[in-house]
Amino acid sequence: MKIITRDVPPRAAWALEQAGIHPLLARLYAARGVAAKEELDNGLGRLLAPATLKGATEAARLLADAIAADRKLCIVADYDCDGATACAVGVRGLRLLGAKNVSYLVPDRVVDGYGLTRSIAQRVRQLGADLLITVDNGIASIDGVAAARELGLQVLVTDHHLPGATLPQDALIVNPNQPGCGFESKSVAGVGVMFYVLLALRAELRARGVFDERTQPKLDALLPLVALGTVADVVKLDANNRRLVAQGLRRIRAGALPCGLAALFQVAGRKAEAATTFDFGFALGPRINAAGRLADMTLGIECLLTDDAARADELARTLDGINRDRREIEGDMREQALEMVEAMFEEGEEPPPAICVFDPDFHEGVVGIVASRIKDKLHRPTFVFAASQAPGKEHELKGSGRSIPGFHLRDALDLVAKRHPGVLLRFGGHAMAAGCTVAEEHLDVFEHALAQVAQEWLDAATLLRSLHTDGPLAPEYRRPDLVDTLHQEVWGQGFAPPVFSEEVEVVSQKLVGEKHLSLKLRHQGQPVDGIWFGRTEPLPGKVKLAFRLEADEWQGVRRVRFLVEGAEF
Repeated sequence: MKIITRDVPPRAAWALEQAGIHPLLARLYAARGVAAKEELDNGLGRLLAPATLKGATEAARLLADAIAADRKLCIVADYDCDGATACAVGVRGLRLLGAKNVSYLVPDRVVDGYGLTRSIAQRVRQLGADLLITVDNGIASIDGVAAARELGLQVLVTDHHLPGATLPQDALIVNPNQPGCGFESKSVAGVGVMFYVLLALRAELRARGVFDERTQPKLDALLPLVALGTVADVVKLDANNRRLVAQGLRRIRAGALPCGLAALFQVAGRKAEAATTFDFGFALGPRINAAGRLADMTLGIECLLTDDAARADELARTLDGINRDRREIEGDMREQALEMVEAMFEEGEEPPPAICVFDPDFHEGVVGIVASRIKDKLHRPTFVFAASQAPGKEHELKGSGRSIPGFHLRDALDLVAKRHPGVLLRFGGHAMAAGCTVAEEHLDVFEHALAQVAQEWLDAATLLRSLHTDGPLAPEYRRPDLVDTLHQEVWGQGFAPPVFSEEVEVVSQKLVGEKHLSLKLRHQGQPVDGIWFGRTEPLPGKVKLAFRLEADEWQGVRRVRFLVEGAEF
């Protein structure tokens, strides 16, 4: 591993410090591209204007007309946390703004597959809906939208995924990544797009005199859900996304959150009053995602929609149980997949440039997580496939992929599709995560084609695992109160949480739980505890470590502990 220290533009750090930002935070922000204190203003007034999001104004008119005519609205969701929160935000928000009849439908991962399909369109029609609204999907649903229109449904697509060469016809589209959209935040999550549509709708209803500035509903109650979905979907936390997340965290910490979220915090053993982005990504998000992976995402959406505390508690406990099952299945699959991967190359050899793994017993709901774990371990673009469980599609394999910096996964799939027409039955996604479906007989072709693209696109520097850090930690900053301050900030994808690095002395080390390395370190002459989760090999007496900070409590005394992320030998 190569540990790289981020550059800190001295002028930006100085300007932030002069503006009253703590010196450590000033250094961290400057290294992440923040040049002025105004960029750290997370006020709602600093959010990008809804009118700049292509299609939002037209969507607002469509929805306002539908509400006025008391039409039936049906939201078609996705089965991940972004889709679940987007659905909950849509249902809650539309009801707040006067819609009397709002339902939702979430595809089954196994039976229906991803997005708006012809069968989903038919089910929406059977529910008696007049207007179909997609959230976190739809931009690639050419056939599904066509089917909905044939059935007489109006269609509003709200999505954030990258579009293909052809857009759905005869549908109103709100997606910052569609051609001609000038919205600055191309990284907004699906839940953020839906929230912006609601902001535009409220403005349209104000213009129609339905209510004024004083009487209009407060949509900020939806921000905790927007924040959760944004972080859980691992989208880039640009300035606008950071504002959405910061506003959501502020309300959660103040106790203004849906009871379903409160129940999820409780079952996860986290404190809502001290909520962090880490809680979203590693505690709440996985519990909601587990429903879509192993059961029915309706459970997750209902948990986010209910205002009955007892019902919320029951649903949160159910989700927690499903997540435990998910972890067990994932652990077994990960172990098996790693054994298969390690058999691909001799010990001491480099892994292949791209990795594909399939086993008939793999569970399709967990392939994405397993792909992520293999990618993390071997630093290679990775696809994991499982056999489709959908009736009549047993010959199809569903794959989920995760990538490394420098390898755009969706673009790679697009190139594979062009070079080998017919091999990819369906595909879509982002730079770092994508999915595809192939016929089992074509898996070898896909594997070789992806490896060929990786061979062409990836060089030795890209294939070398690197970890960007914030350099040495001054000993005066090794304080629990400062760790708390750091944790309260908005960190995530594209705005990385602080990781420090420097040479330390390893005083002693021992294995705990048979798979973690417990460390006694000397940092700049002073003792400090450390832990390296998942590490079993011993460290030399002096080593350059990359580490995060944690405030650890022992016998009523709080002290700082180093959570080791990596080492450079």
